[in-house]
Amino acid sequence: MIRSMLTPSALRSSMLAGSAVAGFIVALALPSAALDEKSAVPPLASATFGWQSNVSDWQEPPAGSGHGPIKPDPDHPYTSNAEAARTGKPPTKRIGNYKDPVLKPWAAAQMKASNDEALSNEMKIPFAAQARCYPGGVPGQLLFPFEPMYIIQTPKIVYMMWQRDQWVRRISLTDKHSEVVKPSWFGESIGRYENGDTLVIDTIGLQTKNAYIDNFRTPFTEKLHVVERLTLEPGGKFLTGIVTVTDPDAFNAPLTMKQRWFKAEQTMLETICPENNKDYFNQGLFALPQAKKPDF
Repeated sequence: MIRSMLTPSALRSSMLAGSAVAGFIVALALPSAALDEKSAVPPLASATFGWQSNVSDWQEPPAGSGHGPIKPDPDHPYTSNAEAARTGKPPTKRIGNYKDPVLKPWAAAQMKASNDEALSNEMKIPFAAQARCYPGGVPGQLLFPFEPMYIIQTPKIVYMMWQRDQWVRRISLTDKHSEVVKPSWFGESIGRYENGDTLVIDTIGLQTKNAYIDNFRTPFTEKLHVVERLTLEPGGKFLTGIVTVTDPDAFNAPLTMKQRWFKAEQTMLETICPENNKDYFNQGLFALPQAKKPDF
Protein backbone atom coordinates (compact mmCIF):
# COMPACT_ATOMS: atom_id res chain seq x y z
CA MET A 1 0.00 0.00 0.00
CA ILE A 2 1.58 3.27 -1.10
CA ARG A 3 0.51 5.36 1.88
CA SER A 4 2.38 3.06 4.25
CA MET A 5 5.50 5.11 3.49
CA LEU A 6 4.08 8.34 4.88
CA THR A 7 5.73 9.67 8.02
CA PRO A 8 4.02 8.90 11.32
CA SER A 9 1.79 11.66 12.64
CA ALA A 10 4.33 12.63 15.25
CA LEU A 11 6.96 13.25 12.56
CA ARG A 12 4.46 15.14 10.40
CA SER A 13 3.51 17.32 13.38
CA SER A 14 7.15 17.96 14.19
CA MET A 15 7.91 19.05 10.63
CA LEU A 16 5.05 21.55 10.68
CA ALA A 17 5.86 22.90 14.11
CA GLY A 18 7.80 25.87 12.74
CA SER A 19 10.47 27.59 14.74
CA ALA A 20 10.67 24.92 17.42
CA VAL A 21 11.59 22.33 14.82
CA ALA A 22 14.05 24.71 13.16
CA GLY A 23 16.08 24.91 16.34
CA PHE A 24 15.95 21.14 16.77
CA ILE A 25 17.08 20.45 13.20
CA VAL A 26 19.92 22.98 13.20
CA ALA A 27 21.21 21.64 16.49
CA LEU A 28 21.37 18.15 15.01
CA ALA A 29 22.88 19.29 11.74
CA LEU A 30 25.79 21.34 13.10
CA PRO A 31 29.05 19.35 13.15
CA SER A 32 30.60 18.66 16.52
CA ALA A 33 34.08 20.00 17.14
CA ALA A 34 35.10 16.50 18.14
CA LEU A 35 34.28 15.09 14.71
CA ASP A 36 36.95 14.59 12.12
CA GLU A 37 36.62 17.21 9.39
CA LYS A 38 36.03 14.58 6.70
CA SER A 39 33.04 13.15 8.54
CA ALA A 40 31.61 16.50 9.61
CA VAL A 41 27.93 16.99 8.94
CA PRO A 42 27.01 19.45 6.16
CA PRO A 43 24.08 21.72 7.14
CA LEU A 44 21.42 20.41 4.76
CA ALA A 45 18.50 20.65 7.19
CA SER A 46 16.12 23.42 8.13
CA ALA A 47 12.43 24.02 8.69
CA THR A 48 12.76 27.39 6.96
CA PHE A 49 14.29 26.31 3.65
CA GLY A 50 14.19 23.36 1.28
CA TRP A 51 15.99 22.31 -1.90
CA GLN A 52 14.25 22.84 -5.23
CA SER A 53 15.01 22.06 -8.86
CA ASN A 54 13.05 23.33 -11.83
CA VAL A 55 14.57 20.65 -14.08
CA SER A 56 12.79 17.29 -14.35
CA ASP A 57 15.37 15.40 -16.42
CA TRP A 58 18.86 14.20 -15.58
CA GLN A 59 21.72 16.45 -16.64
CA GLU A 60 25.11 15.38 -17.93
CA PRO A 61 27.57 14.36 -15.17
CA PRO A 62 31.13 15.70 -14.88
CA ALA A 63 33.52 14.72 -17.66
CA GLY A 64 35.01 11.27 -17.25
CA SER A 65 32.01 9.85 -15.38
CA GLY A 66 31.24 7.21 -18.01
CA HIS A 67 27.86 6.76 -19.67
CA GLY A 68 25.49 9.60 -18.91
CA PRO A 69 21.69 9.60 -18.70
CA ILE A 70 19.32 8.18 -21.30
CA LYS A 71 18.43 10.96 -23.74
CA PRO A 72 15.41 11.67 -25.95
CA ASP A 73 15.04 9.67 -29.14
CA PRO A 74 16.84 11.71 -31.85
CA ASP A 75 13.77 11.28 -34.07
CA HIS A 76 11.54 12.80 -31.38
CA PRO A 77 13.25 15.78 -29.69
CA TYR A 78 11.71 16.70 -26.36
CA THR A 79 10.23 20.13 -25.59
CA SER A 80 8.93 20.56 -22.04
CA ASN A 81 5.94 22.69 -21.12
CA ALA A 82 8.29 25.21 -19.52
CA GLU A 83 10.46 25.41 -22.64
CA ALA A 84 7.37 25.68 -24.82
CA ALA A 85 6.11 28.65 -22.81
CA ARG A 86 9.53 30.29 -23.02
CA THR A 87 10.23 29.68 -26.71
CA GLY A 88 6.82 29.40 -28.32
CA LYS A 89 7.56 25.89 -29.59
CA PRO A 90 4.81 23.29 -29.14
CA PRO A 91 5.42 20.90 -26.22
CA THR A 92 6.15 17.26 -27.05
CA LYS A 93 5.96 13.92 -25.29
CA ARG A 94 8.94 12.28 -23.65
CA ILE A 95 10.15 9.60 -26.07
CA GLY A 96 13.34 7.96 -24.80
CA ASN A 97 16.19 6.69 -26.95
CA TYR A 98 15.52 2.94 -26.81
CA LYS A 99 18.37 2.44 -29.30
CA ASP A 100 21.03 3.43 -26.76
CA PRO A 101 23.50 0.50 -26.68
CA VAL A 102 23.75 0.66 -22.90
CA LEU A 103 20.30 -0.95 -22.67
CA LYS A 104 19.84 -4.71 -22.49
CA PRO A 105 17.56 -6.04 -25.27
CA TRP A 106 14.53 -6.53 -23.00
CA ALA A 107 14.86 -2.98 -21.57
CA ALA A 108 15.17 -1.50 -25.07
CA ALA A 109 12.11 -3.46 -26.20
CA GLN A 110 10.07 -2.27 -23.22
CA MET A 111 11.02 1.35 -23.89
CA LYS A 112 10.14 0.98 -27.57
CA ALA A 113 6.73 -0.45 -26.70
CA SER A 114 6.09 2.47 -24.34
CA ASN A 115 7.19 4.93 -27.02
CA ASP A 116 4.99 3.28 -29.66
CA GLU A 117 1.98 3.46 -27.36
CA ALA A 118 2.59 7.16 -26.67
CA LEU A 119 3.03 7.92 -30.37
CA SER A 120 0.01 5.90 -31.48
CA ASN A 121 -2.44 8.52 -30.27
CA GLU A 122 -1.96 12.27 -30.27
CA MET A 123 -3.82 12.59 -26.95
CA LYS A 124 -2.07 9.69 -25.21
CA ILE A 125 0.15 10.91 -22.36
CA PRO A 126 2.89 8.53 -21.13
CA PHE A 127 3.16 7.61 -17.46
CA ALA A 128 4.92 10.13 -15.24
CA ALA A 129 5.14 9.45 -11.51
CA GLN A 130 4.76 13.03 -10.34
CA ALA A 131 1.87 13.82 -12.69
CA ARG A 132 -0.09 10.72 -11.60
CA CYS A 133 0.62 11.00 -7.86
CA TYR A 134 3.02 8.04 -7.59
CA PRO A 135 6.30 8.11 -5.67
CA GLY A 136 9.27 8.51 -7.98
CA GLY A 137 11.32 5.76 -6.37
CA VAL A 138 15.12 5.85 -6.34
CA PRO A 139 16.63 7.69 -8.05
CA GLY A 140 13.57 9.04 -9.89
CA GLN A 141 12.21 10.93 -6.88
CA LEU A 142 15.12 13.37 -7.23
CA LEU A 143 13.58 14.56 -10.50
CA PHE A 144 10.40 15.95 -8.91
CA PRO A 145 10.55 19.65 -9.93
CA PHE A 146 9.02 22.98 -8.90
CA GLU A 147 8.39 22.06 -5.26
CA PRO A 148 11.07 21.70 -2.58
CA MET A 149 12.34 18.69 -0.73
CA TYR A 150 13.26 19.15 2.93
CA ILE A 151 15.88 17.33 4.93
CA ILE A 152 16.04 16.39 8.60
CA GLN A 153 19.38 15.19 9.94
CA THR A 154 19.53 13.15 13.14
CA PRO A 155 22.44 11.11 14.51
CA LYS A 156 21.05 7.84 13.14
CA ILE A 157 18.65 8.71 10.29
CA VAL A 158 18.45 11.32 7.56
CA TYR A 159 14.92 12.05 6.37
CA MET A 160 14.20 13.44 2.91
CA MET A 161 10.68 14.87 2.74
CA TRP A 162 9.00 16.17 -0.41
CA GLN A 163 6.44 18.93 -0.21
CA ARG A 164 4.39 17.29 -2.96
CA ASP A 165 2.26 14.65 -1.28
CA GLN A 166 4.66 14.60 1.70
CA TRP A 167 6.63 11.59 0.47
CA VAL A 168 9.25 10.55 3.03
CA ARG A 169 12.47 8.70 2.39
CA ARG A 170 14.71 7.43 5.21
CA ILE A 171 18.49 6.97 5.06
CA SER A 172 20.05 5.02 7.93
CA LEU A 173 23.51 6.26 8.88
CA THR A 174 25.16 2.86 9.00
CA ASP A 175 27.68 0.97 6.89
CA LYS A 176 25.83 -2.30 6.21
CA HIS A 177 22.65 -3.26 4.41
CA SER A 178 20.26 -5.80 5.90
CA GLU A 179 20.88 -9.41 4.92
CA VAL A 180 17.38 -9.63 3.42
CA VAL A 181 15.72 -6.56 1.90
CA LYS A 182 12.09 -6.62 0.80
CA PRO A 183 11.71 -4.56 -2.40
CA SER A 184 9.85 -1.27 -1.90
CA TRP A 185 9.41 2.13 -3.56
CA PHE A 186 12.43 3.72 -1.84
CA GLY A 187 14.31 0.52 -1.06
CA GLU A 188 16.80 0.33 1.77
CA SER A 189 19.14 3.33 1.91
CA ILE A 190 22.23 3.60 4.07
CA GLY A 191 24.44 6.66 4.21
CA ARG A 192 27.54 8.38 5.48
CA TYR A 193 29.09 11.85 5.37
CA GLU A 194 32.26 12.66 3.45
CA ASN A 195 34.57 15.68 3.32
CA GLY A 196 32.31 17.83 5.46
CA ASP A 197 30.10 18.72 2.49
CA THR A 198 28.68 15.46 1.08
CA LEU A 199 26.04 12.91 2.01
CA VAL A 200 26.68 9.57 0.28
CA ILE A 201 23.64 7.29 -0.04
CA ASP A 202 23.73 3.62 -1.07
CA THR A 203 20.37 2.04 -2.00
CA ILE A 204 19.23 -1.48 -2.88
CA GLY A 205 15.92 -3.35 -2.66
CA LEU A 206 13.88 -1.33 -5.15
CA GLN A 207 10.56 -2.57 -6.53
CA THR A 208 10.03 -2.27 -10.27
CA LYS A 209 6.28 -1.83 -10.91
CA ASN A 210 5.56 1.65 -12.34
CA ALA A 211 9.10 2.64 -11.38
CA TYR A 212 11.84 4.01 -13.65
CA ILE A 213 15.23 5.68 -13.31
CA ASP A 214 14.04 8.72 -15.27
CA ASN A 215 11.06 10.34 -16.94
CA PHE A 216 11.80 8.57 -20.24
CA ARG A 217 10.49 5.39 -18.60
CA THR A 218 13.84 3.58 -18.55
CA PRO A 219 13.16 0.30 -16.68
CA PHE A 220 15.33 -1.65 -14.27
CA THR A 221 15.28 -4.91 -12.30
CA GLU A 222 15.42 -5.66 -8.59
CA LYS A 223 19.21 -5.87 -8.96
CA LEU A 224 19.37 -2.09 -9.31
CA HIS A 225 22.05 -0.52 -7.10
CA VAL A 226 22.01 3.26 -6.69
CA VAL A 227 24.76 5.45 -5.23
CA GLU A 228 23.97 9.13 -4.71
CA ARG A 229 26.45 11.81 -3.70
CA LEU A 230 24.68 14.96 -2.51
CA THR A 231 27.22 17.76 -2.17
CA LEU A 232 26.62 21.19 -0.67
CA GLU A 233 28.31 23.68 -2.96
CA PRO A 234 30.55 26.44 -1.52
CA GLY A 235 28.39 29.25 -0.18
CA GLY A 236 25.59 26.84 0.74
CA LYS A 237 23.12 28.11 -1.89
CA PHE A 238 23.13 25.03 -4.14
CA LEU A 239 23.09 21.25 -3.70
CA THR A 240 24.47 18.96 -6.42
CA GLY A 241 23.62 15.30 -6.76
CA ILE A 242 25.76 12.86 -8.74
CA VAL A 243 23.91 9.57 -9.11
CA THR A 244 25.30 6.29 -10.44
CA VAL A 245 22.98 3.38 -11.19
CA THR A 246 24.18 -0.17 -11.80
CA ASP A 247 21.98 -3.07 -12.89
CA PRO A 248 23.67 -6.01 -14.67
CA ASP A 249 20.30 -7.30 -15.88
CA ALA A 250 19.12 -3.99 -17.40
CA PHE A 251 22.23 -2.05 -18.43
CA ASN A 252 25.48 -3.00 -20.13
CA ALA A 253 27.36 -0.40 -18.07
CA PRO A 254 26.71 1.93 -15.13
CA LEU A 255 24.86 5.19 -15.87
CA THR A 256 25.93 8.38 -14.10
CA MET A 257 23.59 11.36 -13.94
CA LYS A 258 23.39 14.79 -12.35
CA GLN A 259 20.71 16.86 -10.63
CA ARG A 260 21.08 20.30 -9.01
CA TRP A 261 18.89 22.14 -6.51
CA PHE A 262 18.83 25.71 -5.27
CA LYS A 263 18.02 26.70 -1.70
CA ALA A 264 14.33 27.62 -1.55
CA GLU A 265 13.76 29.97 1.37
CA GLN A 266 10.30 28.82 2.40
CA THR A 267 8.62 26.56 4.91
CA MET A 268 6.92 23.36 3.81
CA LEU A 269 3.39 23.68 2.45
CA GLU A 270 0.84 20.90 2.25
CA THR A 271 0.21 20.05 -1.40
CA ILE A 272 -1.99 17.06 -2.18
CA CYS A 273 -1.66 15.50 -5.63
CA PRO A 274 -4.78 13.33 -6.06
CA GLU A 275 -7.40 15.96 -5.26
CA ASN A 276 -9.34 16.79 -8.46
CA ASN A 277 -6.59 15.16 -10.53
CA LYS A 278 -8.92 13.72 -13.16
CA ASP A 279 -8.68 12.94 -16.86
CA TYR A 280 -10.69 15.98 -17.94
CA PHE A 281 -9.53 15.86 -21.57
CA ASN A 282 -9.85 12.10 -22.11
CA GLN A 283 -6.11 11.60 -22.58
CA GLY A 284 -6.09 8.05 -21.29
CA LEU A 285 -4.12 9.10 -18.22
CA PHE A 286 -2.65 6.42 -15.97
CA ALA A 287 -4.96 5.62 -13.05
CA LEU A 288 -4.20 7.30 -9.74
CA PRO A 289 -2.88 5.01 -6.96
CA GLN A 290 -5.43 3.79 -4.44
CA ALA A 291 -4.90 2.15 -1.09
CA LYS A 292 -6.61 -1.19 -0.49
CA LYS A 293 -7.41 -0.23 3.09
CA PRO A 294 -7.20 2.96 5.18
CA ASP A 295 -4.06 3.75 7.17
CA PHE A 296 -6.03 4.53 10.32
